Amino acid sequence: MGAALGIATALPAFAQPGSSPLTYRPIWPGAAPGGEKVTEPEQEIPRSPTGPKDDTAFLHVRNPTIAHIAPAKPNGAAILLIPGGGYLRVAIGNGGRALLQFFADRGYHAYLLKYRLPGDPWAAGPDTPLQDAQRALRLIKAEAKGNGVAIDRIGVMGFSAGGHLAAMLAYRTDETYKAVDAADAQPLGVRAAGLLYPVALMGTPGTHKGSRDQLLGKDPTPDQMLRARTDARINAASPPTFIAHAIDDKVVSVDHGLTLLAALRRAKRSVEAYFPEIGGHGFGVMLDGQPAPWTTLFFAFARRHGL
Repeated sequence: MGAALGIATALPAFAQPGSSPLTYRPIWPGAAPGGEKVTEPEQEIPRSPTGPKDDTAFLHVRNPTIAHIAPAKPNGAAILLIPGGGYLRVAIGNGGRALLQFFADRGYHAYLLKYRLPGDPWAAGPDTPLQDAQRALRLIKAEAKGNGVAIDRIGVMGFSAGGHLAAMLAYRTDETYKAVDAADAQPLGVRAAGLLYPVALMGTPGTHKGSRDQLLGKDPTPDQMLRARTDARINAASPPTFIAHAIDDKVVSVDHGLTLLAALRRAKRSVEAYFPEIGGHGFGVMLDGQPAPWTTLFFAFARRHGL
């Protein structure tokens, strides 16, 4: 039950009535790499049985994409937003447009990633979602100059299992796929990361079992679990990181966020954390009609660190 709730609330749903649907564009010039054994068709399904009909999630993603909203008053920066879904599905929903618009209204070229899932038999296994995140980041950098974006002012923010993927993008520097075109000459690395109620732990008390099983299978080795822990990827070169995690989160324990905070402090990296007493899992950017407290903190942190 808990895992199902985590999937259903992995991306905040706060879409405005009458919002037009997002337009997605493929991130790969042809088929995504390593899909020779993938046969399940991609599906778009209701994110919740009782939710709005346009509040959807994607299963068995075959065609990873990004959506983009340009700001009316650009600040020279961009951010890649990565939704969650327990690595079982990508919970974008109609709320994705409102989330993009929220960041665009604050000056960012805002991008939203629909990524492939590791439970399908892609050749890259658990690195499959990271292939898509790295490719999306390089595309954003490749078009940065044309958008008036400084190539060193691009950040990432992830939600729940998307927070795990965002952290891997931020903290790993090894390439996970072979170059397919000129965009892949762009370097990896982000200016700053935002991790919202992120999955981080694997194989320890508090592990989000649903995400672990989808990413690594039901019986992973200790070494596989260690490699998948995002706190274990933090080092002296890791980017400034903002963490928001509610203490009463019953889906992804706050221990995930606290462990990341401790690892960043040990590595002497810039970090700020917001741990509200009440908030649960999947809280959004709006609260009682106003931007949620964490958003003010995040934007101040981002500006302080050049994002």
